[in-house]
Amino acid sequence: MSAPVIDPVRPAAPDTPAGRSTKAQRTTPARFDTALGWNDRPGLAWGLRILLCAIALAVFAAPFLTIFSGAFTTNPSGSSLSFLPHDSTLLNFRVAGERGIWDYLGNSLVIAGGGLLLQLVVCTLAAYALARHRFRGQALIMMLFMMTLMLPEEVIAIPLSLVLGDVPVVHVDLKGTVWGVILPLGAWGFSVMMLTEFMRDIPAEIEEAARLDGVGELRMLWQIVLPLCKPALGVAGVLGFIMIWDQYLLPLIASKDPTDYTVTVALSILRTDPEVGSGVVLAGAVIALIPSLIVYLLLQRSLVTGIAAGATKG
Repeated sequence: MSAPVIDPVRPAAPDTPAGRSTKAQRTTPARFDTALGWNDRPGLAWGLRILLCAIALAVFAAPFLTIFSGAFTTNPSGSSLSFLPHDSTLLNFRVAGERGIWDYLGNSLVIAGGGLLLQLVVCTLAAYALARHRFRGQALIMMLFMMTLMLPEEVIAIPLSLVLGDVPVVHVDLKGTVWGVILPLGAWGFSVMMLTEFMRDIPAEIEEAARLDGVGELRMLWQIVLPLCKPALGVAGVLGFIMIWDQYLLPLIASKDPTDYTVTVALSILRTDPEVGSGVVLAGAVIALIPSLIVYLLLQRSLVTGIAAGATKG
């Protein structure tokens, strides 16, 4: 009687450099693998993706290159695009400085810094109350926050101007002060909604265990909830700064004197000034663009992480 045939079992790769490299080749993706299916093998699909990326880069980068080129050009032409400056000069920046662009930039930095800090504090406290506590009127409060995103600034411009001129109850005139611009930006419905959804996904067991150890509300928020919401705070910080930095109508109605204007309002003044050319306006636009780029570059990892975490929840 013949012995049964046993299928040979392939031995596991030895724990040697050669074995580890073989295992890495089977499990490690290619250098260009992404969720879009990139790989390092040239082909029709690979070339099409490169072409689409080049077109997208040209569409989004062309305006920035044009602004930087015109800012360093003596007399930029508004009828043609130029990605490289010709007759390079720094005169446009000097003229913009003489027109007070640096003072307007300082006003914008103070308002953006104070407004963002106040906004993060208010939105975080509001989101914590809506996400981790149950009370009557909770849905109504959330709806009111959402309504602030639906109302255009032009609709509330006149009522806001009246309120800033005579604040109810305290009867204080906030026009001509930085508080007249900072306080209306203290709560943003988008940040409240996003932070609320992040905080709701925190497991209740963590909160229950902390309460058993005698942790209070503020310590719960500071030491447990906020560290778990760092991606959401990064998104709220970047988008909140850009929202505040781009404000035009609010600084305009809250000011009493041209020296109270922000850099966005100053750009419109430079644009209507017949004594300056388009190069000075572009130089002012570059100056106004730099803080937003710096904030984005510093917080881009938090922004991408927060967006990715929000997309994968649920």
